[in-house]
Amino acid sequence: MMPLPPDRARGGGTVDTRKLLAECIGTFILVGMGSMAILAVGAIPGTPALVVIPFGFGLGLLAAIAVSGHVSGGHFNPAVTLGALLDGRIDGMGALGYVIAQVIGATAASLLTLALSSQAVVAGTKNMPGIGDGGAFLTEVVLTAVFIAVILTVTRRDAGHAIIVIPLTLLAIHAVGIPFSGASVNPARALGPAIVSGDFAAIWIYLTAPFVGAVVGWIVYRALADRAPLGEPAATDA
Repeated sequence: MMPLPPDRARGGGTVDTRKLLAECIGTFILVGMGSMAILAVGAIPGTPALVVIPFGFGLGLLAAIAVSGHVSGGHFNPAVTLGALLDGRIDGMGALGYVIAQVIGATAASLLTLALSSQAVVAGTKNMPGIGDGGAFLTEVVLTAVFIAVILTVTRRDAGHAIIVIPLTLLAIHAVGIPFSGASVNPARALGPAIVSGDFAAIWIYLTAPFVGAVVGWIVYRALADRAPLGEPAATDA
């Protein structure tokens, strides 16, 4: 998420269709590249899933930010949008529009993946074997909280490095989270494949836990943040 100036972020309740298109396209890129990475793991025997999939999503986010982050702020994730809403960087109407655009983009990416593969490849995110629903839920909450805290902090303190720090954080989240919850941390990323596949078996985890994590991440950010103007470096001790 790039740092939108507060006056543009709040925008008086109007909906900017250019920003919505940017969110849709960016989410399409993120989910599409991540899904293609998952497809590659299944198609090529011996492909290391815990390397390829995290890089697919991390670099997918990097590409999405590069393409459309300057237009919309680069959320591409309803949990990120909630974090921005809590921090006053977007208004309620804008946040609702962003979430709808994100779900459309994720669903379109899943349809593309289905066209290139098979129904079995496009499936809803699930907790891994041996991990109960509670464990998957907690994993999603913690990882999303980390992600949101990083995003809110870096976009305020060091916006110039956000395009690197945020994708690397998502890469790390997938590397550590896939063996437990599948590492969604993004309700749109979970809902798009679920809609296309009709696989809603564990969708409640991925439509609730990231939002809880977003609130926790925002609380952590607020507890630690100084009040530097949005997009400007914060003061540091000499």
